[in-house]
Amino acid sequence: MTGKAQDLARRLAERAEAVCRHYLSAGRRQGRYWTVGDISNTPGRSMFVRLQDSPRGPAGKWTDAATGEHGDLLDIIREVLGLVDFKDVAEEARRFLSLPSPEPGEGRPGGHQHPVQAGSPEASHRLFAMAQPIGGSLAEAYLRHRGITYVHGTKALRFHPRCYYRPDDNSPRQIWPAMIASVTDLGGHQTGAHRTWLARDGLDKAPVETPRRAMGDLLGYGVRFGIADDVLIAGEGIETVLSARMALPDMPMLAALSAGHLAAILFPPMLRRLYVLRDRDPAGDSARDYLIGRASDVGIEAIDLSPERGDFNEDLCTAGAEALRQILQDQLRPEDVARFMAG
Repeated sequence: MTGKAQDLARRLAERAEAVCRHYLSAGRRQGRYWTVGDISNTPGRSMFVRLQDSPRGPAGKWTDAATGEHGDLLDIIREVLGLVDFKDVAEEARRFLSLPSPEPGEGRPGGHQHPVQAGSPEASHRLFAMAQPIGGSLAEAYLRHRGITYVHGTKALRFHPRCYYRPDDNSPRQIWPAMIASVTDLGGHQTGAHRTWLARDGLDKAPVETPRRAMGDLLGYGVRFGIADDVLIAGEGIETVLSARMALPDMPMLAALSAGHLAAILFPPMLRRLYVLRDRDPAGDSARDYLIGRASDVGIEAIDLSPERGDFNEDLCTAGAEALRQILQDQLRPEDVARFMAG
C-alpha cells in the first residue's frame, strides 16, 4: 500500500463507525465491532469491522468469518460502490473525509455514488462496469469449449474473476469466476445483467446449484449482439444464440435468457422479419409459439428455426460450424441468405 493509501486508510479508521454506518448500512454495531452479512452490504453477521484499536488489531480492519476474506475500509468503499480504479476509491474516500482532491479535476465524473440495493438495475450497472473484456479470459475459454470461437462484436459480454455467489440468503457466500452479460432495452440502455458462474478452469459452468442468474429489469429486454433493424434472430440462451452467430456473424441477434422472457421480448420499431431459435423442450416450444403469435399480430413475419438435435449448441459441438451453417441456410428466406451468408 502506498503512503497516500495508508494515510487515507488511517483517516478512515479514525472514523470507522461513521464509515460503516454510511457504506454498510445493512449492519449494526455490536460492542467494539460493526457486523454485517458481507462486504456487499448484505444483511447478516458474518463480517465484522473493528471500530477501535485493540490488542487484536487496529480500527478499520475487517474479516468475513464465512469466507476468510479480510481487508480495510478502502476495500469496503471499493466493493460497495463497485469501483475498479484506486484513484476512484481514493477520491470517494476524500469526499467522505471532506478532503480536497490532490490535483484539480482528478475527481470522478458523475458525483458521489451511494450504496445500491442488491439485484437492482443500478447494481447490475456496477457489476458490468467492474468486469473486464472477455478476450483472453476464462469466459472466452468457456465459450470455446462449447464450440463458440467467434467472439468478435460481443461487447455485451464481460468476465469477472471473483463474482459472488450465494445459494440462498442463509448460506455463506462463495466466489467463482463468471461471464457477465449486459441486458439492454431497445435503445441500448442497460437494464440488468446476467451471470454465468464458471468452473475455475473455464471448461464448464461452476458446480453450484444455479450457475445462471439474472438481475435488474429483464422483461421485454435481452442480451444483444448487433443492432436490429428489419431482421432479427431471437433465442433463449446466450450459448444458443452465439452458436447460431457462428454461422451468421452479421445477423443481429438477441438472447432473452429464459423461455418466459423470450415470449415477452419487445420488437424493434422497424422489425419486419423475426427468426426464433427453437430449443426442443416443452417450455421452449411454448415460448416460441407465443412469440410467433405476438409477432404475427403486429404484422411481423415470424419464422421458426429448428436444430437437428436438442439445441443449436449441440448441433455446433456435434457437427461443426459448416454443418450448422447449412442447417440454418435451409430455413432462412433466400433474400436473407444472400444478405447475411454472402461469401
